[in-house]
Amino acid sequence: MRVMGVDPGLTRCGLGAVEGRPGAPLSLLSVGVVRTPPDDDIGSRLVVIEAEIERWLDEIKPDAVAVERVFAQHNVRTVMGTAQASAVAIVCAARRGLPVALHTPSEVKAAITGNGNADKKQVGTMVTRLLRLDAMPKPADAADALALAICHVWRGGVQHRLADALARARSGGAGPAASGRTGRPGDVAAGRPDRGGSTR
Repeated sequence: MRVMGVDPGLTRCGLGAVEGRPGAPLSLLSVGVVRTPPDDDIGSRLVVIEAEIERWLDEIKPDAVAVERVFAQHNVRTVMGTAQASAVAIVCAARRGLPVALHTPSEVKAAITGNGNADKKQVGTMVTRLLRLDAMPKPADAADALALAICHVWRGGVQHRLADALARARSGGAGPAASGRTGRPGDVAAGRPDRGGSTR
């Protein structure tokens, strides 16, 4: 199962993609962050995020997209921007007929670390270990996107297999052949390469 995770945000939108199945080692496909300047108008920023998510979908060709479920926070401006970026990701996936799963932060933390109250460093450490990486993905948004994708592989894998089995039973044929898709999108900052860290 190939899953693309989206940690939504206006200033930084984390993107990560993994491939694997429950009970087997996972493989990193790509990880990055879309950045938009805080001084730009909201429309321009959302267009940049949409364009990069579409590029990732073209290159990664995921079986599903996992997006962090947005919760109300004390900072209304922050949660509004997060919700807007989340909606863009959902629309991009739905436009292609891809299933979209919304996972809460506590669900992801519990799936990755076994503790629903884990901090970002603990999540990043486990993501690094699970994907056998040399270094922790940075900024935290990138690691969070990978955590979302991993969470969905583990939690959505059973549902995916059930749906696939039902589809085969209804059609009376074999399941879809595995595809040899590749793609390694990188980081962008409003269309420019960027791998630095900053605050959301």
